[in-house]
Amino acid sequence: MKSSPQSPRSSQPSPVHPIDLLAIDGLLTDEEREIRRTVRAFADRELRPHVAEWFESGAIPARELARSLGGLGVLGMHLEGYGCAGTNSVAYGLACVELEAVDSGLRSLVSVTGSLAMYAIRKYGSEEQKQDWLPGMAAGEYLGCFGLTEPDAGSDPGAMRTNAKRDGADWVLNGTKMWITNGSVADVAVVWARTEDGVRGFVVPTDTPGFSAPEIKQKLSLRASVTSELVLEDVRLPADAMLPGARGLSGPLGCLNEARFGIVFGALGAARDCLETAISYAADRTVFARPLSSYQLTQQKLADMSLELGKGMLLALHLGRLKDQGVLTPEQISVGKLNNVREAIAIARECRTILGANGITLEYPVLRHANNLESVLTYEGTSEVHALVIGKALTGEQAFR
Repeated sequence: MKSSPQSPRSSQPSPVHPIDLLAIDGLLTDEEREIRRTVRAFADRELRPHVAEWFESGAIPARELARSLGGLGVLGMHLEGYGCAGTNSVAYGLACVELEAVDSGLRSLVSVTGSLAMYAIRKYGSEEQKQDWLPGMAAGEYLGCFGLTEPDAGSDPGAMRTNAKRDGADWVLNGTKMWITNGSVADVAVVWARTEDGVRGFVVPTDTPGFSAPEIKQKLSLRASVTSELVLEDVRLPADAMLPGARGLSGPLGCLNEARFGIVFGALGAARDCLETAISYAADRTVFARPLSSYQLTQQKLADMSLELGKGMLLALHLGRLKDQGVLTPEQISVGKLNNVREAIAIARECRTILGANGITLEYPVLRHANNLESVLTYEGTSEVHALVIGKALTGEQAFR
Protein backbone atom coordinates (compact mmCIF):
# COMPACT_ATOMS: atom_id res chain seq x y z
CA MET A 1 0.00 0.00 0.00
CA LYS A 2 1.49 3.30 -1.03
CA SER A 3 1.79 6.08 1.50
CA SER A 4 0.24 9.42 0.70
CA PRO A 5 2.75 11.96 -0.59
CA GLN A 6 3.51 14.88 1.71
CA SER A 7 4.44 18.38 0.70
CA PRO A 8 7.93 19.48 1.69
CA ARG A 9 6.51 22.06 4.11
CA SER A 10 4.22 19.59 5.96
CA SER A 11 7.08 17.12 6.46
CA GLN A 12 9.35 19.69 8.09
CA PRO A 13 9.99 19.28 11.82
CA SER A 14 9.08 22.04 14.23
CA PRO A 15 11.69 24.81 14.51
CA VAL A 16 14.38 24.31 17.14
CA HIS A 17 15.19 27.04 19.63
CA PRO A 18 18.83 28.21 19.28
CA ILE A 19 19.68 27.08 22.83
CA ASP A 20 18.09 23.67 22.20
CA LEU A 21 20.27 23.17 19.12
CA LEU A 22 23.09 21.88 21.37
CA ALA A 23 20.81 20.39 24.07
CA ILE A 24 22.30 22.75 26.65
CA ASP A 25 19.43 22.31 29.11
CA GLY A 26 20.63 18.77 29.72
CA LEU A 27 23.80 20.19 31.26
CA LEU A 28 21.84 21.97 34.01
CA THR A 29 20.53 20.62 37.29
CA ASP A 30 16.85 20.68 38.17
CA GLU A 31 17.51 23.46 40.70
CA GLU A 32 19.37 25.56 38.13
CA ARG A 33 16.54 25.19 35.63
CA GLU A 34 13.97 26.13 38.27
CA ILE A 35 15.90 29.26 39.27
CA ARG A 36 16.17 30.22 35.61
CA ARG A 37 12.43 29.66 35.12
CA THR A 38 11.57 31.76 38.17
CA VAL A 39 13.77 34.70 37.12
CA ARG A 40 12.52 34.52 33.53
CA ALA A 41 8.89 34.60 34.67
CA PHE A 42 9.60 37.58 36.93
CA ALA A 43 11.46 39.40 34.14
CA ASP A 44 8.67 38.80 31.62
CA ARG A 45 6.02 39.92 34.09
CA GLU A 46 7.63 42.84 35.92
CA LEU A 47 10.40 44.18 33.68
CA ARG A 48 9.88 43.50 29.98
CA PRO A 49 6.59 45.42 29.63
CA HIS A 50 8.27 48.62 30.86
CA VAL A 51 11.86 48.47 29.66
CA ALA A 52 11.41 50.28 26.33
CA GLU A 53 9.76 53.18 28.15
CA TRP A 54 12.55 53.25 30.78
CA PHE A 55 15.16 53.24 28.02
CA GLU A 56 13.45 56.03 26.09
CA SER A 57 12.97 58.21 29.18
CA GLY A 58 16.44 57.45 30.53
CA ALA A 59 15.06 56.73 33.99
CA ILE A 60 14.16 53.66 36.04
CA PRO A 61 12.32 53.20 39.36
CA ALA A 62 15.49 51.89 40.97
CA ARG A 63 14.18 51.74 44.53
CA GLU A 64 11.06 49.79 43.59
CA LEU A 65 13.09 47.48 41.37
CA ALA A 66 15.59 46.83 44.17
CA ARG A 67 12.83 45.79 46.54
CA SER A 68 11.27 43.51 43.93
CA LEU A 69 14.63 41.97 43.02
CA GLY A 70 15.45 41.54 46.69
CA GLY A 71 12.13 39.75 47.19
CA LEU A 72 13.00 37.52 44.25
CA GLY A 73 16.29 36.68 45.99
CA VAL A 74 18.73 37.61 43.23
CA LEU A 75 20.67 40.36 45.04
CA GLY A 76 23.88 38.72 46.22
CA MET A 77 22.28 35.36 45.48
CA HIS A 78 25.63 33.59 45.09
CA LEU A 79 26.91 34.76 48.50
CA GLU A 80 26.60 32.79 51.73
CA GLY A 81 24.81 33.99 54.84
CA TYR A 82 23.50 37.42 55.89
CA GLY A 83 20.20 36.91 54.10
CA CYS A 84 21.77 35.83 50.81
CA ALA A 85 20.42 32.82 48.92
CA GLY A 86 23.75 30.99 48.66
CA THR A 87 23.14 29.52 45.19
CA ASN A 88 25.92 28.13 43.05
CA SER A 89 27.69 30.23 40.45
CA VAL A 90 25.90 28.68 37.47
CA ALA A 91 22.50 29.52 38.92
CA TYR A 92 23.64 33.11 39.41
CA GLY A 93 24.90 33.19 35.83
CA LEU A 94 21.57 31.91 34.52
CA ALA A 95 19.77 34.63 36.47
CA CYS A 96 22.06 37.17 34.78
CA VAL A 97 21.10 35.71 31.39
CA GLU A 98 17.41 36.23 32.08
CA LEU A 99 17.83 39.76 33.43
CA GLU A 100 20.04 40.85 30.54
CA ALA A 101 17.65 39.27 28.06
CA VAL A 102 15.41 42.15 29.13
CA ASP A 103 18.12 44.82 29.38
CA SER A 104 21.80 45.08 30.29
CA GLY A 105 21.03 47.97 32.62
CA LEU A 106 18.81 45.80 34.79
CA ARG A 107 21.45 43.10 35.04
CA SER A 108 23.94 45.83 35.93
CA LEU A 109 21.76 46.98 38.83
CA VAL A 110 21.85 43.44 40.21
CA SER A 111 25.49 42.65 39.52
CA VAL A 112 26.85 45.95 40.86
CA THR A 113 24.87 45.57 44.06
CA GLY A 114 25.67 41.87 44.50
CA SER A 115 28.96 41.12 42.77
CA LEU A 116 30.72 44.40 43.52
CA ALA A 117 29.36 46.18 46.59
CA MET A 118 28.00 43.18 48.51
CA TYR A 119 30.86 40.91 47.49
CA ALA A 120 33.42 43.49 48.66
CA ILE A 121 31.80 43.73 52.08
CA ARG A 122 31.29 39.95 52.33
CA LYS A 123 34.87 39.16 51.24
CA TYR A 124 36.85 41.96 52.86
CA GLY A 125 34.59 43.53 55.47
CA SER A 126 34.46 43.27 59.25
CA GLU A 127 31.69 41.32 60.93
CA GLU A 128 30.08 44.59 61.97
CA GLN A 129 30.12 45.87 58.36
CA LYS A 130 28.57 42.64 57.14
CA GLN A 131 25.81 42.74 59.73
CA ASP A 132 25.12 46.43 59.11
CA TRP A 133 24.75 46.23 55.35
CA LEU A 134 24.41 42.79 53.79
CA PRO A 135 20.96 41.70 55.04
CA GLY A 136 19.40 45.00 53.94
CA MET A 137 21.13 44.88 50.57
CA ALA A 138 20.05 41.28 49.98
CA ALA A 139 16.46 42.30 50.71
CA GLY A 140 16.66 45.30 48.38
CA GLU A 141 16.18 47.77 51.24
CA TYR A 142 19.60 49.26 50.50
CA LEU A 143 21.28 49.76 47.16
CA GLY A 144 25.04 49.67 46.74
CA CYS A 145 27.56 51.08 44.30
CA PHE A 146 31.26 50.52 43.72
CA GLY A 147 33.65 53.43 43.31
CA LEU A 148 36.84 52.42 41.51
CA THR A 149 36.92 53.98 38.01
CA GLU A 150 38.10 57.58 37.80
CA PRO A 151 37.84 60.17 35.00
CA ASP A 152 41.53 59.79 34.12
CA ALA A 153 42.08 56.22 35.32
CA GLY A 154 39.69 53.87 33.57
CA SER A 155 41.66 50.81 32.53
CA ASP A 156 44.53 51.72 34.89
CA PRO A 157 43.14 51.70 38.45
CA GLY A 158 46.67 51.97 39.77
CA ALA A 159 46.65 55.59 38.58
CA MET A 160 43.79 56.56 40.87
CA ARG A 161 43.99 59.96 42.55
CA THR A 162 41.27 59.56 45.17
CA ASN A 163 43.00 59.57 48.52
CA ALA A 164 42.24 58.82 52.14
CA LYS A 165 44.27 60.50 54.87
CA ARG A 166 44.33 60.00 58.60
CA ASP A 167 43.03 62.80 60.79
CA GLY A 168 43.23 61.60 64.36
CA ALA A 169 41.18 58.41 64.55
CA ASP A 170 39.21 59.30 61.41
CA TRP A 171 39.76 58.96 57.68
CA VAL A 172 39.18 61.90 55.35
CA LEU A 173 38.50 61.05 51.69
CA ASN A 174 38.87 63.32 48.68
CA GLY A 175 38.52 62.50 45.02
CA THR A 176 36.20 61.75 42.12
CA LYS A 177 34.90 58.50 40.65
CA MET A 178 33.24 58.19 37.24
CA TRP A 179 30.76 55.93 35.41
CA ILE A 180 29.38 54.49 38.65
CA THR A 181 26.27 52.34 38.25
CA ASN A 182 23.63 52.99 40.96
CA GLY A 183 25.66 55.94 42.27
CA SER A 184 22.83 58.46 42.59
CA VAL A 185 20.42 56.00 44.21
CA ALA A 186 22.83 54.03 46.39
CA ASP A 187 22.66 53.96 50.18
CA VAL A 188 26.23 52.77 50.49
CA ALA A 189 29.30 53.13 48.30
CA VAL A 190 32.36 50.92 48.44
CA VAL A 191 35.07 53.45 47.55
CA TRP A 192 38.70 52.63 46.82
CA ALA A 193 41.31 55.24 47.69
CA ARG A 194 45.04 55.63 47.90
CA THR A 195 46.50 55.73 51.44
CA GLU A 196 50.00 55.75 52.89
CA ASP A 197 49.50 52.00 53.23
CA GLY A 198 48.51 51.47 49.60
CA VAL A 199 45.05 51.21 48.05
CA ARG A 200 42.32 50.49 50.61
CA GLY A 201 38.56 50.14 50.44
CA PHE A 202 36.05 52.12 52.50
CA VAL A 203 32.36 51.61 53.26
CA VAL A 204 30.81 55.03 52.75
CA PRO A 205 27.18 55.72 53.66
CA THR A 206 25.99 58.06 50.91
CA ASP A 207 24.39 60.49 53.38
CA THR A 208 27.84 61.30 54.79
CA PRO A 209 28.58 65.05 54.55
CA GLY A 210 30.81 65.84 51.57
CA PHE A 211 29.57 62.91 49.49
CA SER A 212 27.56 63.67 46.35
CA ALA A 213 26.63 61.64 43.26
CA PRO A 214 25.42 63.73 40.32
CA GLU A 215 23.73 61.54 37.71
CA ILE A 216 25.23 61.34 34.22
CA LYS A 217 22.63 62.23 31.59
CA GLN A 218 22.48 62.24 27.77
CA LYS A 219 23.62 58.62 27.51
CA LEU A 220 23.05 56.65 24.31
CA SER A 221 23.65 53.33 26.07
CA LEU A 222 22.46 51.75 29.34
CA ARG A 223 19.65 54.27 29.52
CA ALA A 224 17.60 51.92 31.72
CA SER A 225 20.29 52.25 34.38
CA VAL A 226 21.47 54.92 36.80
CA THR A 227 25.04 56.05 36.01
CA SER A 228 26.73 58.67 38.15
CA GLU A 229 29.83 60.52 39.16
CA LEU A 230 30.92 60.22 42.79
CA VAL A 231 32.40 63.35 44.34
CA LEU A 232 34.12 63.12 47.73
CA GLU A 233 35.00 66.43 49.34
CA ASP A 234 36.51 66.02 52.80
CA VAL A 235 34.32 63.01 53.52
CA ARG A 236 35.05 62.13 57.13
CA LEU A 237 34.69 58.50 58.15
CA PRO A 238 35.42 56.63 61.36
CA ALA A 239 38.38 54.26 61.49
CA ASP A 240 36.12 51.22 61.24
CA ALA A 241 34.80 52.33 57.83
CA MET A 242 37.86 50.79 56.16
CA LEU A 243 37.53 47.24 54.80
CA PRO A 244 40.05 45.36 56.93
CA GLY A 245 40.58 42.43 54.58
CA ALA A 246 41.58 44.29 51.42
CA ARG A 247 45.02 45.75 50.86
CA GLY A 248 46.31 46.89 47.47
CA LEU A 249 44.70 46.53 44.06
CA SER A 250 44.05 42.82 44.54
CA GLY A 251 40.96 43.81 46.56
CA PRO A 252 39.06 45.76 43.90
CA LEU A 253 40.34 43.53 41.10
CA GLY A 254 38.97 40.49 42.91
CA CYS A 255 35.59 42.20 43.02
CA LEU A 256 35.79 42.99 39.31
CA ASN A 257 36.34 39.33 38.52
CA GLU A 258 33.08 38.55 40.32
CA ALA A 259 31.25 41.11 38.20
CA ARG A 260 32.91 39.95 34.98
CA PHE A 261 31.70 36.43 35.64
CA GLY A 262 28.12 37.67 35.60
CA ILE A 263 28.77 39.45 32.32
CA VAL A 264 30.08 36.22 30.74
CA PHE A 265 26.56 34.83 31.16
CA GLY A 266 24.54 38.03 31.00
CA ALA A 267 25.71 39.21 27.59
CA LEU A 268 24.35 35.98 26.13
CA GLY A 269 20.91 36.93 27.41
CA ALA A 270 20.96 40.07 25.28
CA ALA A 271 22.17 38.03 22.30
CA ARG A 272 19.48 35.40 22.83
CA ASP A 273 16.73 37.99 22.96
CA CYS A 274 17.98 39.53 19.72
CA LEU A 275 18.14 36.16 18.00
CA GLU A 276 14.68 35.11 19.19
CA THR A 277 13.33 38.42 17.92
CA ALA A 278 15.03 38.01 14.53
CA ILE A 279 13.80 34.44 14.05
CA SER A 280 10.23 35.43 14.90
CA TYR A 281 10.37 38.51 12.68
CA ALA A 282 11.83 36.59 9.74
CA ALA A 283 9.05 33.99 9.99
CA ASP A 284 6.33 36.65 9.90
CA ARG A 285 7.87 39.04 7.41
CA THR A 286 6.93 38.44 3.76
CA VAL A 287 9.43 39.54 1.12
CA PHE A 288 8.81 38.87 -2.58
CA ALA A 289 5.81 36.69 -1.62
CA ARG A 290 7.85 34.41 0.64
CA PRO A 291 8.75 34.43 4.34
CA LEU A 292 12.05 36.18 4.96
CA SER A 293 13.12 33.10 6.91
CA SER A 294 12.95 30.97 3.74
CA TYR A 295 15.84 32.76 2.04
CA GLN A 296 19.30 31.23 2.11
CA LEU A 297 21.09 34.41 3.21
CA THR A 298 18.72 34.81 6.16
CA GLN A 299 19.22 31.21 7.20
CA GLN A 300 22.99 31.62 6.90
CA LYS A 301 22.83 34.55 9.32
CA LEU A 302 20.60 32.68 11.75
CA ALA A 303 22.78 29.56 11.63
CA ASP A 304 26.01 31.50 12.26
CA MET A 305 24.49 33.45 15.15
CA SER A 306 23.03 30.33 16.74
CA LEU A 307 26.43 28.63 16.59
CA GLU A 308 28.09 31.54 18.38
CA LEU A 309 25.33 31.77 20.97
CA GLY A 310 25.57 28.06 21.68
CA LYS A 311 29.36 28.10 21.91
CA GLY A 312 29.19 31.10 24.20
CA MET A 313 26.75 29.35 26.50
CA LEU A 314 28.90 26.23 26.64
CA LEU A 315 31.88 28.40 27.53
CA ALA A 316 29.92 30.19 30.24
CA LEU A 317 28.70 26.91 31.75
CA HIS A 318 32.22 25.49 31.74
CA LEU A 319 33.57 28.56 33.51
CA GLY A 320 30.68 28.39 35.97
CA ARG A 321 31.51 24.80 36.87
CA LEU A 322 35.17 25.77 37.33
CA LYS A 323 34.10 28.61 39.61
CA ASP A 324 31.94 26.31 41.69
CA GLN A 325 34.94 24.00 42.03
CA GLY A 326 37.05 26.95 43.21
CA VAL A 327 39.58 26.68 40.39
CA LEU A 328 38.52 29.47 38.00
CA THR A 329 41.42 31.78 37.11
CA PRO A 330 41.35 35.49 36.16
CA GLU A 331 42.59 34.78 32.63
CA GLN A 332 39.76 32.28 32.13
CA ILE A 333 37.26 34.96 33.13
CA SER A 334 38.94 37.25 30.60
CA VAL A 335 38.46 34.58 27.92
CA GLY A 336 34.76 34.42 28.74
CA LYS A 337 34.21 38.17 28.90
CA LEU A 338 36.17 38.87 25.72
CA ASN A 339 34.48 36.16 23.68
CA ASN A 340 30.91 36.36 24.89
CA VAL A 341 30.52 40.14 24.81
CA ARG A 342 32.23 40.36 21.44
CA GLU A 343 29.93 37.71 19.97
CA ALA A 344 26.83 39.14 21.67
CA ILE A 345 27.30 42.56 20.12
CA ALA A 346 27.99 40.98 16.72
CA ILE A 347 24.76 39.00 17.03
CA ALA A 348 22.79 42.11 17.99
CA ARG A 349 24.12 44.02 14.98
CA GLU A 350 23.44 41.13 12.58
CA CYS A 351 19.92 40.68 13.91
CA ARG A 352 19.27 44.36 13.21
CA THR A 353 20.00 43.71 9.53
CA ILE A 354 17.30 41.03 9.45
CA LEU A 355 14.76 43.46 10.89
CA GLY A 356 15.78 46.15 8.40
CA ALA A 357 14.48 49.62 9.21
CA ASN A 358 12.16 48.18 11.87
CA GLY A 359 15.27 47.18 13.77
CA ILE A 360 16.07 50.77 14.74
CA THR A 361 12.82 51.33 16.64
CA LEU A 362 12.03 50.61 20.29
CA GLU A 363 9.17 48.42 19.12
CA TYR A 364 11.86 45.75 18.91
CA PRO A 365 14.70 45.25 21.44
CA VAL A 366 17.55 44.63 19.01
CA LEU A 367 19.21 48.03 18.63
CA ARG A 368 18.57 48.78 22.32
CA HIS A 369 20.57 45.65 23.16
CA ALA A 370 23.29 46.61 20.67
CA ASN A 371 23.58 50.08 22.21
CA ASN A 372 23.78 48.60 25.71
CA LEU A 373 26.41 46.09 24.67
CA GLU A 374 28.65 48.95 23.57
CA SER A 375 28.94 49.78 27.27
CA VAL A 376 29.27 46.15 28.32
CA LEU A 377 32.12 45.84 25.81
CA THR A 378 33.94 48.59 27.71
CA TYR A 379 33.12 48.25 31.40
CA GLU A 380 34.65 45.67 33.78
CA GLY A 381 37.67 45.64 31.49
CA THR A 382 37.77 46.60 27.82
CA SER A 383 38.26 43.98 25.13
CA GLU A 384 41.82 45.26 24.69
CA VAL A 385 42.60 44.77 28.38
CA HIS A 386 41.19 41.24 28.39
CA ALA A 387 43.16 40.41 25.25
CA LEU A 388 46.34 41.52 27.04
CA VAL A 389 45.45 39.47 30.12
CA ILE A 390 45.15 36.42 27.86
CA GLY A 391 48.32 37.39 26.01
CA LYS A 392 50.26 37.59 29.26
CA ALA A 393 48.98 34.15 30.26
CA LEU A 394 50.11 32.72 26.91
CA THR A 395 53.52 34.39 26.70
CA GLY A 396 54.48 35.34 30.24
CA GLU A 397 55.16 38.86 28.96
CA GLN A 398 53.54 41.97 30.45
CA ALA A 399 52.25 44.17 27.60
CA PHE A 400 50.23 46.74 29.54
CA ARG A 401 53.17 49.16 29.71
